[in-house]
Amino acid sequence: QVQLVESGGGFVQPGGSLRLSCAASGTIDGLYYMIWHRQAPGKQREMVARISIGGKTSYGDSVKGRFTITMDNSGNTVYLQMDDLNPGDTAVYYCSAMTASAYYSGQGTQVTVSS
Repeated sequence: QVQLVESGGGFVQPGGSLRLSCAASGTIDGLYYMIWHRQAPGKQREMVARISIGGKTSYGDSVKGRFTITMDNSGNTVYLQMDDLNPGDTAVYYCSAMTASAYYSGQGTQVTVSS
């Protein structure tokens, strides 16, 4: 059973940066994408960023130009560099892994942006 563990969340002032990490417990066979989502209180979960096993990336409109998703060569760890954060980025951030036959998600890490 694959487990994903997110880390790196916390409290930051507007304009600040955070780097989230997501580590998989083992090799994910047949991995297609690693994905970061977020969910703020009272809002639907939204896709923040996605990276394919080949390195192709895509981003949600609200984070384009501010967030960067990367993945290590093993495909076991994915990162989300978040710059120029604003209060609208406050949410629980979740990491997911998608294969042809399975979808795994972590427990999430809280990011709070406030002055």
